Amino acid sequence: MDYVHRTKKTDDLSAVAHAVAYIASKATHSPRIGIVLGSGLGEVGNQLEQVVSLPYATIPRFPLSTVDGHDGQWLMGTWHGVPVILMKGRFHLYEGYDAQTVTFPMRVMRALGVETLIQTNAAGAIQTDFRVGDLMVITDHLNATGRNPLTGPNDASWGLRFPDLSQAYSPRLRQIAHAVASIVGISLREGVYAGVLGPSFETPAEIRMLRHWGADAVGMSTVMETIAARHAGMEVLGISCMSNMAAGILDQPLTHEEVMETGERIKPLLTALVAGIVQRL
Repeated sequence: MDYVHRTKKTDDLSAVAHAVAYIASKATHSPRIGIVLGSGLGEVGNQLEQVVSLPYATIPRFPLSTVDGHDGQWLMGTWHGVPVILMKGRFHLYEGYDAQTVTFPMRVMRALGVETLIQTNAAGAIQTDFRVGDLMVITDHLNATGRNPLTGPNDASWGLRFPDLSQAYSPRLRQIAHAVASIVGISLREGVYAGVLGPSFETPAEIRMLRHWGADAVGMSTVMETIAARHAGMEVLGISCMSNMAAGILDQPLTHEEVMETGERIKPLLTALVAGIVQRL
């Protein structure tokens, strides 16, 4: 299928059912946990056992990942004995996808039985006390994209018309993350994640605005998926890797290469953290 076909809307039940039927025919386990890996963090997928790997291009109605650092692989297997789905690469609004297409995998995960969603991402640090390489548990988010995956008709079988997001990121899962971090020796930050449209990095003035709004980190993902997952009744944990200091904090330009390099450096810590969380679930 070509790129144009895969940018068409995929928010209907038949599209989800088509993808679910294909994935279920290949699966050897019933997954309880879904994991989405951000830029430069895909090596976590090498930890899985009894793996079935499906390229996104082979899954019916599935979008394609077009960003460096996002491999575009749907993995199913076990991690420390726990059945999981792991996405090596996610989709972004800035790639030209609408919000419903970006969150299509969350609908598919839920239909396959996933109850818990763990999201990781690469983010720019707005909080000046943060340092490049820090890991931050997301306590809340700011949706600064101007988009929402729930716009349009609501199907009650997926969730409520007006879902509550007062606890978009599970306090229970955040407590587990902190408990695991203390055991493995990781200093884990907490903060608010601002999701923006991209793909250009933010200006210094925009970073000052986001800081004034209460954001501690900024990125171009995660928010759409969290909204869709909570709409579907999934429990969500978000972990941001501070891949760079946000615009205007340091006197240097921002690059995607820096994001990738930081992801490479931090992956052992992130792998240990997520592995410990999965074991406790």
